[in-house]
Amino acid sequence: MAHGSEATGEPVLIALTTPARRNLVDGLVCAPRPGNSAPTLDADAPDPDIADFLATIVHTDTGFIARTASGERALAIVAATAAALCGEDIPTALSTPNTAFLNALKPPAIEALRTVLLAIETDAIDEVTQALHPLTHG
Repeated sequence: MAHGSEATGEPVLIALTTPARRNLVDGLVCAPRPGNSAPTLDADAPDPDIADFLATIVHTDTGFIARTASGERALAIVAATAAALCGEDIPTALSTPNTAFLNALKPPAIEALRTVLLAIETDAIDEVTQALHPLTHG
């Protein structure tokens, strides 16, 4: 206590709030943008090619952009990216995305995923956004 000051004995109220949680898909879907420097993945490529790409890209610091017109395939790419980051089975995540698992990801895992999967570019924005809607409820 500083010299000459008196303690009032009253508590100091501090408001504590939980920071807003970024969900998996906020700002993820967009129209194609020419000139991106990040590697681009054709999300409609065969599953083994995608699995190989993801197994490699998650160990770099570049991140990637996926391109697809399929909402189902966009969901599969989100799931497979999470699987690659977690050391899980990428082909299984591509074929049967686990939305419960994705919605249970903690904020640091979501940030890690979004650092790797930079965007899903598509001409079918409404379809892809609708397919990813189950991931907005995390």
